[in-house]
Amino acid sequence: MKKAYQFNCWMYLSRRAAAAALALSLFSISLLAGADTGTPSSVWVISSGDQKVYLGGTLHLLRPSDYPLPDQYEKAYQDADKLYFETDISGMSDMETQARILQQLTYQDERTLESELNEEAYNALVSYLQTAGLPIAMVQKFKPSLLISTLSVIAMQKMGFSPQGVDAFFNTQARKDGKPVGQFESIDDQIGFLATMGEGYESEYILLSLTDLAKTEVVAQMINAWRSGDEEKLITLIIDEMKAQSAELYENILVSRNKHWLPMIEVMFSQQGTEFVLVGAAHLVGEDGLLQLLAGKGFTISRL
Repeated sequence: MKKAYQFNCWMYLSRRAAAAALALSLFSISLLAGADTGTPSSVWVISSGDQKVYLGGTLHLLRPSDYPLPDQYEKAYQDADKLYFETDISGMSDMETQARILQQLTYQDERTLESELNEEAYNALVSYLQTAGLPIAMVQKFKPSLLISTLSVIAMQKMGFSPQGVDAFFNTQARKDGKPVGQFESIDDQIGFLATMGEGYESEYILLSLTDLAKTEVVAQMINAWRSGDEEKLITLIIDEMKAQSAELYENILVSRNKHWLPMIEVMFSQQGTEFVLVGAAHLVGEDGLLQLLAGKGFTISRL
């Protein structure tokens, strides 16, 4: 049983399902990059006087056909002296980190999913796992966040996605080129964030997540919205959907983290060099998105 947990945890880690389980099931795959350089992309230039910071939307899973990325990403990367990500991407694959995540994202006492979920949620989960060909016994000790992240990865794999997402791609490139990288959150921050995801409303969280996992048609809509540069459509598909499902999730996943990252981005304008900030696309758009928050601070926002 322990080996099964470790396998699924490794799979979860390697695909950077750190943005939060429900968001990852649909929201974080919203900005799939194509090679069409004639349309806008999700890269912005934030400027103040002569200083600028590039801000790019990312996703953690990509299909091979989504490469090469739009030219705007490469342009920002080449012009940047340092890259910033949500967390330490390389460190997430460290064996010690995996062990910590495994410990915190699984029940270490007598609790199981069966004991924590109501009858409706548990039966829905059993039914979903049977359809997916996974025994419930394999995941009984998973906390909801690890469970949904793992199921999300499996679902995305079946749709042709692989672990090489935008952030992983540029993290690898930066280390190869010797460009320094930084992060907004420590690995322990993200572990703690995920460990408490769905806590106190486990049944509702599972039911909402299972519903989202079935909405595969939304993926194509999100891709089309991105490729056409339709920000309003992205807000409708991502932000409005998240708000409608859970105001608490919206606050925890996006709003609070955006506000925490904002002063870190502001500091960059007083530093030498140019930064390229790469964070989940859902963090950029909407009234609480980083673009609006930075505009409210008086910065000039333009699409690259």
